[in-house]
Amino acid sequence: MAKTVGDSGRGRSQAVHRALKRAILDQALSPGAKLPEDSIGERLGVSRTLVREALVRLSEEGLVDLRPNKGATVARPTLEEGRNLFLTRAALERLVVETLAGRLTQDQIETLSAHIGAEDEAKKEHATSIRLAGEFHTLLAQMTSNASLIRYVNELVARSSLILALYGRPHSSDCAVSEHQELLDSLIAGKAEEASKLMTHHLDSITTRALLPREDDRNIKDVLSAYAAAEGLA
Repeated sequence: MAKTVGDSGRGRSQAVHRALKRAILDQALSPGAKLPEDSIGERLGVSRTLVREALVRLSEEGLVDLRPNKGATVARPTLEEGRNLFLTRAALERLVVETLAGRLTQDQIETLSAHIGAEDEAKKEHATSIRLAGEFHTLLAQMTSNASLIRYVNELVARSSLILALYGRPHSSDCAVSEHQELLDSLIAGKAEEASKLMTHHLDSITTRALLPREDDRNIKDVLSAYAAAEGLA
């Protein structure tokens, strides 16, 4: 069946959203960076309307700040907001591991093991390691099949990436890989209480690994080139 104009428009809108979100989570677009609709639309080869739709959606996900008459910027949460966010994450993710302990299928175990392997390979690439570390947590949430839990964990993990972009120490990826492996081992063994404690310790540790934020003056069109190509945009 041929795609309708509406289908095509929705597809491009989703592609714009994915491209911008990936650029933010990869730290190619830094916290506080301006997001001018005209420059983004020109780089991605789409209308300002589609860009605006994507920015509104990213705002709802906590990744973009929209201010009247001031335009959009990548969200720049404070460290205090980060601490509160991780407290909330810890409560939800304890529920995730309590749900999964002793219940992972062999396919799920293999998926998580492969992901940890990818994290290990990327641990020298700070931005990539942060994104992969977050994806490990969203993978766990998805495996619960609890729609509400999946939604909230996904949103909190995405916003956590901004916290780590601002405050995460470069060596934190080494810790994340080993902690994720310990967590997986406890889930496989069905040790719910141990998994819950490991998750709490893991998320608590992240909030203590902090550096001063980095400044970034790169041009947004240059930054988005690779993401436009990946999504089949201009």
